[in-house]
Amino acid sequence: MSQSPVTPPAPDPMRWKALVFIALAQLMVVLDATIVNIALPSAQEDLGISEGNKQWVITAYALAFGGLLLFGGRIADLWGRKRTFVTGLIGFAAASALGGAATGEAMMLGARALQGVFGALLAPAALSLLAVMFTEAKERAKAFGIYGAIAGGGGAVGLILGGFLTEYLNWRWTFFVNIPFAVIAAVGAYFVIREPSEGRNRSPLDIPGVVLSTLGLVALVYGFTRAESDGWSDAVTVTMFVASVVLLAAFVVTEAKVKSPLLPLRVLTERNRGGVYLSLGLAIIAMFGLFLFLTYYLQIVQGYSPVKTGFAFLPMIFGMIVGSTQIGTRLMTRVAPRYLMAPGFLLAAVGMLLLTQLEVDTSYAGLILPAQLMLGLGMGTAFMPAMSLATHGVEPRDAGVASAMVNTSQQVGGAIGTALLNTIAASATTAYLTDHAASATTPAAQKLVAAQAMVEGYTSAIWWAVGILVAASAIAFVLVNTGADDGSAAAAGDGEGVEDAVKIPVVAH
Repeated sequence: MSQSPVTPPAPDPMRWKALVFIALAQLMVVLDATIVNIALPSAQEDLGISEGNKQWVITAYALAFGGLLLFGGRIADLWGRKRTFVTGLIGFAAASALGGAATGEAMMLGARALQGVFGALLAPAALSLLAVMFTEAKERAKAFGIYGAIAGGGGAVGLILGGFLTEYLNWRWTFFVNIPFAVIAAVGAYFVIREPSEGRNRSPLDIPGVVLSTLGLVALVYGFTRAESDGWSDAVTVTMFVASVVLLAAFVVTEAKVKSPLLPLRVLTERNRGGVYLSLGLAIIAMFGLFLFLTYYLQIVQGYSPVKTGFAFLPMIFGMIVGSTQIGTRLMTRVAPRYLMAPGFLLAAVGMLLLTQLEVDTSYAGLILPAQLMLGLGMGTAFMPAMSLATHGVEPRDAGVASAMVNTSQQVGGAIGTALLNTIAASATTAYLTDHAASATTPAAQKLVAAQAMVEGYTSAIWWAVGILVAASAIAFVLVNTGADDGSAAAAGDGEGVEDAVKIPVVAH
């Protein structure tokens, strides 16, 4: 049926207030990804969680969140983004309360899975609300700059907050701290957000797509998690990867044939959005591995306390905020996105390259601090246009599922990064110990060799992270070809320009 162009509606007068509550919710979700890592040893001891099951405190959340993101994005398009956003916040608060009050292993794992379920509702709804509320180019750049800084820097803030709460209060507060965040964001969103009515997608839900995508993503995330603990040749690991390929291939075939797909392939096949999802996923692989290694290096090798470790990440947060809100935001309306994304990922790769020079006694000020500043500036500059471009030019009815793809690439990238780089580091550490253990004949020498072996593992994995960031830069430069977001054009590789974005789709149901 034909589509009739309409005049774009006047900007929502409450949009900047809405951004505060959307940003607060995003900060809570990103914080939760790292804050629990700091608290895990204490929680494990208190609740009697076995060594073999401790990874499930992280994995239960990752599986539910990563597996259900596309479904959550589609629910936001169908049910309304504001309603989905508020429901996600309330559910996340309830699940966090359950986790903080956990009396045993089963209750903790159940709470983490529930957090993942409601996070999968919340995260795509938050990003798609920004996409439909901020339509003017300069305002959009500023809004996505703030969102990008939070998405990039929130994980490091989680390390600081997790250190404080665990050291001075109790591990349970790493869960309870989510409740005020969620309540304030939910109440504010309820009264402030006015979602444009024309952005709904009321097509019937694609149940086969939901089942195939959820099972395929769960199998992929679990495969990488399993590889980290049991090895890449483990029968279950291999089975998970094979199952994931089969299920996701079946999902793509299904989406090409059904009338109302869960993930319309037009969202993926447009080269700019595809380039963003791919390059962002690769960058997150590198970043998540780094958070893990630097945390262990500072605490175990250098002997930092949890709080001091958290503060040691501040230069990266500062760099991300400056890169996102000052460089990315100011240049996005003047410079094509690929000229921000590609150099941003390359600058981050140079920062990562510095960290390959880590030694047991490396100076923080001389090496780690400048490396973090470069990483933060590079990532912040690249994240900002990437977040905006991921939903720019999509029809309003697809905004939720396009937002979900950004979160999916981040979540799957995080799971892959942690497992892949951890496995590389462990192999290098074992090889170093095998070669040098015989020469360490005194307790002091053995301790030094053990520390050097750990550092050897970290630097070996960081070399891989450098290569991954260079690949992300190349993909962004080659695939992302849209012009500057000056308000005159959108990511229009498939004919979806601003004209499409301001049409009300009239779809026959």
